[in-house]
Amino acid sequence: MAPLSPQQRRELDDAHSNRTIELDPSGYFLIRVDAAAGELVVQHFGNAINDQGLATDPDTGEVLSCRGGGPRAASAEYRGRSAKELGMALTESAEPLPLSRLDHALYLGRELQKAELCLEQGLDYVQD
Repeated sequence: MAPLSPQQRRELDDAHSNRTIELDPSGYFLIRVDAAAGELVVQHFGNAINDQGLATDPDTGEVLSCRGGGPRAASAEYRGRSAKELGMALTESAEPLPLSRLDHALYLGRELQKAELCLEQGLDYVQD
């Protein structure tokens, strides 16, 4: 197999991003960089999944919107100085485990690596 150019790699990743995914019933994460503290920050938010496969507020049953909507309180916040440190905290020491799907764990690992690179290089991080 021939190596891909950066453009081909982006196109491949974009194609993979257009697939249907199943949401993690354990919740979702918002990731940010706290440059002043030199840390990666992950907030975990619980959710339920309805019959249509949509994430809902576990208290109200209302479908969670990706755009707008009121702020929700995080069920937990995790901080780490590296993607590895934070990934280990999320998968090895958090109780209860805040994720239940392997594809979600892989996604989270990729995003933490991206966030770490942004922290190191002083760049803005945008979660995919």
